[in-house]
Amino acid sequence: MPESSAAAPAPNSTPGDATVVYSEKLWPNFWIWLVSAGLSGAGILVFAPISLAAGLTAAVVLFAVLATLLVLSTPAITVTGSTLRVGRATIERRFVGAASAYRGKEATAERGTRLNGLAFLCIRGWIDPVVRIEITDPSDRTPYWLTSTRRPDELLAALNS
Repeated sequence: MPESSAAAPAPNSTPGDATVVYSEKLWPNFWIWLVSAGLSGAGILVFAPISLAAGLTAAVVLFAVLATLLVLSTPAITVTGSTLRVGRATIERRFVGAASAYRGKEATAERGTRLNGLAFLCIRGWIDPVVRIEITDPSDRTPYWLTSTRRPDELLAALNS
């Protein structure tokens, strides 16, 4: 995963550089939670022959584990005056080039046939729109970042501000 940021703010940064311009969490859709509940129901089927209480306990524990994993693996997109953070990757805004949004078939092509193997991806299958963010850092081999977003127009506006 590319890490293109410095640990400390740039020496010429101002306090306004830390102001969050855009923020979004890529939470799972309702149907992902429904699938998790269905999978945890398998615990009942496995343990019910032993005891119904054990089956119900296994289902509750399995759902708690799945819910915890879903919450902990939910990435965030944060744009400040000086940095862009997508998931665990961070880059200084001065290395961010042009950004463009894609929906529908174009988004599918960006995630598939047009995808560069060196691109950084933060995509979620349950979110259709994607934003492609060019990276201009000469020391970074990553040509662009491709991220899912539910609000592509707002993300583009934040990146172009």
